[in-house]
Amino acid sequence: MYLEQINSPQDLKRLTIPQLEVLAQEIRQTIIETVIGKTGGHFAPNLGTVELTLALHYVFDSPRDKIVWDVGHQAYPHKLVTGRRDRFHTIRQEGGLSGFLQREESEHDIFGAGHASTSISAALGIAVAGQLKGERFHTVAVIGDGALTGGMAYEALNNAGSLQVPLIVVLNDNEMSIAPNVGGLAKYLSRIRANTRYRQAKAEIERLLRRLPQGDLLLNLSYRFLDGLKEAVYHTMIWEELGFTYIGPIDGHNLRELIETFQLVKQIDGPVFVHTLTVKGKGYQPAEDDPFKHHSAAVKVPGAPPTPPRYQDVFGETLTQLAYHDPRIVAITAAMPDGTGLLPFAKAHPERFFDVGIAEQHAVTFAAGLATQGMRPVAAIYSTFLQRAYDQVIHDVCIQRLPVVFALDRAGLVGEDGRTHHGVFDFAYLRCLPNMVVMAPKDEDELRHMLKTAIDYEAGPIALRYPRGSGVGVPLLGDPHSLPIGRGELLREGRDVTLLAIGSTVLPAERAADILAEEGIEATVINARFVKPLDRTLILDAIRETGLLVTIEEAQAAGGFGSAVLELLANEGTQIPVRVLGLADRFYDHASQSSLRKQAGIDAESIARQARALVRQARHTPVS
Repeated sequence: MYLEQINSPQDLKRLTIPQLEVLAQEIRQTIIETVIGKTGGHFAPNLGTVELTLALHYVFDSPRDKIVWDVGHQAYPHKLVTGRRDRFHTIRQEGGLSGFLQREESEHDIFGAGHASTSISAALGIAVAGQLKGERFHTVAVIGDGALTGGMAYEALNNAGSLQVPLIVVLNDNEMSIAPNVGGLAKYLSRIRANTRYRQAKAEIERLLRRLPQGDLLLNLSYRFLDGLKEAVYHTMIWEELGFTYIGPIDGHNLRELIETFQLVKQIDGPVFVHTLTVKGKGYQPAEDDPFKHHSAAVKVPGAPPTPPRYQDVFGETLTQLAYHDPRIVAITAAMPDGTGLLPFAKAHPERFFDVGIAEQHAVTFAAGLATQGMRPVAAIYSTFLQRAYDQVIHDVCIQRLPVVFALDRAGLVGEDGRTHHGVFDFAYLRCLPNMVVMAPKDEDELRHMLKTAIDYEAGPIALRYPRGSGVGVPLLGDPHSLPIGRGELLREGRDVTLLAIGSTVLPAERAADILAEEGIEATVINARFVKPLDRTLILDAIRETGLLVTIEEAQAAGGFGSAVLELLANEGTQIPVRVLGLADRFYDHASQSSLRKQAGIDAESIARQARALVRQARHTPVS
């Protein structure tokens, strides 16, 4: 096997093209066996970039040359040929390789990535730094056509074209991001992809020129002629207008063509745009047939018991039903119709469903515009992705007090996707905004009622955040109904300590109370429901009874729910012992959600331990 001989990109340069083609199939088989059989993870995108990865590392000299990958969905082949083959079986496992790019993991991971559309900006910065330092190297940004729907990519392209620094942008065009691409750019790329006149003319000219003396020289000169031909075929090329030399489209699975193209590109001064056509899921027929379904793969455990419905599915089905009775409801997603559970809504109410592409900033302001006209927009965006639209949330929604509903999926610790995807900052970054209401359900049934609450709320923006994965298994009874804004729920009364929990930490708090009860410690348990506004009366009444308080949240403790409670106590002049349980001031790497919750000290046993220590301290007894 050739893969066993590849310990660095330099080892690729000893192989012939036929040997590289065999290696490509070995890499595909390794990805299939590992991701489907052992680890789960991003799947179809990586099968589509095998030849592209090999050609890039064959022609360029990483890490001296800088190859910047967008996101990481497409970088598993890159990991396999950059010295991580022996650890590939640990990908997305606790203590193992990241599913994305991490600078700490390899010198070949030039720029860390987890969110889309960043590669061109980062690569341009790297290229400019090289010029300023007088260093000579090539800089390559590899970006998918899905990530190219993000506005940041165009800001970078515009800047790069004006600076005219040496920069190579490689478009990995497989007609998809996670879901099928939408918008004018996707249609434009489809026209290029479908137009055979240019590609046929290019192939014929290359064939003829290769047969002539000095054919290689003539072939290089012919590209100038082909630029004119492209102009005639396509009328105008957006990449050329932005200041790039455009080359393509080329077959992203033809190693010889890729290698020859990149060798040519190395000789061009200024920014170059290379358009490659790939097949998402290449080499695995089920993924080729349905790349949407196989964007990522989960390992199925034989004989595993059925799980409760996922939060995202409960959200999507509830919103779909509510929309039958409320024609104002509009659903918006930023390229995640399946991940946010909105496919049923899209099918039932297609005229009121909008996938705006990887464009969270636009999604939020688009929702704001809808709200000014009496619609009730629901922007379903992963918590970690809403961070990219923070200015729009403040400026376009909160200042104008517009009734936009933010449904924040994947809130809290998301597990194996790791530090770039944990949605742990939303409590802190949303509760500080004037006019914003923030809430979190304790289970999948309460999610239904909170969604109805949000739809009915007229006074301004409102956010509900809920975790990744399955619910806790409670029955979904009756129709959704609105909850009183700012009212919590008393679940259990005790005399020794108050456990004040929010969202996904409510059930662990109840279990912690059971543990404490076995030791003779009686705990009051409150489901806060709202981070903003807090239920002042319920909280103050509880702590007057117990005199001790533990707050619990699956979010960053700094500035979050516990901080809000401490502010309440300070304003009331209440001084009691308090423990704030939440995520520490660091980034958490990938691991299972249960392991991460234990690391963060917000599992049932950790909550009980902290509450026990607080009670014993108050009783002046030693802690065992």
